[in-house]
Amino acid sequence: MIKQALISVSDKTGVLELAQGLHALGVKILSTGGTAKLLAEKGVPVTEVADYTGFPEMLDGRVKTLHPKIHGGLLARRDLPEHVAAIEKHGIGTIDLLVVNLYPFEATVAKPGCTLEDAIENIDIGGPAMVRSAAKNWKDVGVLTDASQYADVLAQLKANGTLSDATKFALSIAAFNRIAQYDAAISNYLSGLQADGTRSCFPTQSNANFIKLQDLRYGENPHQEAAFYRDLYPAPGSLVTAKQLQGKELSYNNIADADAAWECVKSFSDCACVIIKHANPCGVATGDTAALAYEKAFKTDPTSAFGGIIAFNRVVDGAAAQLVAKQFVEVLIAPAYTDEARAIFAAKANTRVLEISLEGVKRDGKTDWERGLNAHDIKRVGSGLLIQSADNHEISATDLKVVTVKQPTPQQMQDLLFAWKVAKFVKSNAIVFCANGMTLGVGAGQMSRIDSARIASIKAENAGLSLAGSAVASDAFFPFRDGLDVVVDAGATCVIHPGGSMRDDEVIAAANERGIVMVLTGVRHFRH
Repeated sequence: MIKQALISVSDKTGVLELAQGLHALGVKILSTGGTAKLLAEKGVPVTEVADYTGFPEMLDGRVKTLHPKIHGGLLARRDLPEHVAAIEKHGIGTIDLLVVNLYPFEATVAKPGCTLEDAIENIDIGGPAMVRSAAKNWKDVGVLTDASQYADVLAQLKANGTLSDATKFALSIAAFNRIAQYDAAISNYLSGLQADGTRSCFPTQSNANFIKLQDLRYGENPHQEAAFYRDLYPAPGSLVTAKQLQGKELSYNNIADADAAWECVKSFSDCACVIIKHANPCGVATGDTAALAYEKAFKTDPTSAFGGIIAFNRVVDGAAAQLVAKQFVEVLIAPAYTDEARAIFAAKANTRVLEISLEGVKRDGKTDWERGLNAHDIKRVGSGLLIQSADNHEISATDLKVVTVKQPTPQQMQDLLFAWKVAKFVKSNAIVFCANGMTLGVGAGQMSRIDSARIASIKAENAGLSLAGSAVASDAFFPFRDGLDVVVDAGATCVIHPGGSMRDDEVIAAANERGIVMVLTGVRHFRH
């Protein structure tokens, strides 16, 4: 039975209602500092921890619950006579319910201008110690670490007078998880500080926390097990925030491809559509409407688009829905859908329709989508991790260096920038033919750049698309002129690539010889 509770919270959300409910059930309440003052002012009988322990708070509140009467009451096992005898001998009463949330360390260090002193003073000591004690002794003590738990626990106490073992165990797990998250945040912050007070992008120790969203039927292949996790604090507008409106359960491959599609489409400011197959764009286009963008994207590679993942960065209306519904689509993603579009897709019950809500309102000079960019990319290797800053680099026309005699026209410059944006999302080696806001041919993931160039031109030919006058993007430099000759022979009249090869002069000379435009970005976009 819950006879005595200790409540000590930094965030007071819901704590008054909880305390009132506990008091109504005859539970004695211990509390500290501001929490005790709040409860007393609202008429809830409460005993200050300092009065209970007979030892005053000291050191500016750093020491208040670190006392045997507190931890003895939390840690004593009620089923062991020697434990019961020990606490009775020393006048220690049992504490059957602990309600604690911690100093707001994460919120503090997230504030601009946070100093090391601010951070240190917001490292909780007594709170985590109590939480660990209560969570360890879960069979006898319930431990609440978040306001979202209050209502269910109070309801169970009202109904049964006690908490079930299943509930107490679940609360214990949640408590240990919260402590792990808290300690990880402290470690990550302090590990990223240099002796001179500057911060490093990569702390000396990296502690990641992920919350499981769901178990998956299987992994990349049926013989592999899998689950889907999200960041502890997911970025706005990221895939993990998606709401599934209809369709079958997402698979491992669905999720991986959906993320590739969504990250690509939200990089465009104009109305855009991206079709992904096996993690590579097989069609990307912009248009005045979602329907037009889809039509153009689909033309790039209708064969590969079968069973693909489709993402829009605008509301999907009835016109776009009618076009998409004609094809077999695994997953569809958009910020929103009209009622007409929802009705059309309802007839395709197996199509997984995801909605990722975005405000798109400028705040601090950035849209929700821009703030939602991943800060880091992480790749698992044998017994280790590779962590890098994410490839969020964007270029504009003023960043480009024209290295050929022939200068780009405004239309060519627009096509080159479009092609370069798409190439960033294509597996290396990447070659992308584009024109008029749509992809014409995509060559991805080949061991040699010249093979990617040939595949891209073959794809265009198979789709019945002309490459005459097209722009080509290469995610890395052309090591020899042969790759350049392939794309020019296919019809390209302008090329964008990073440059930086020891044979740049040879490749530039070849471009001048062939009478095409070549611009350099100075930035590579490998994607492995």
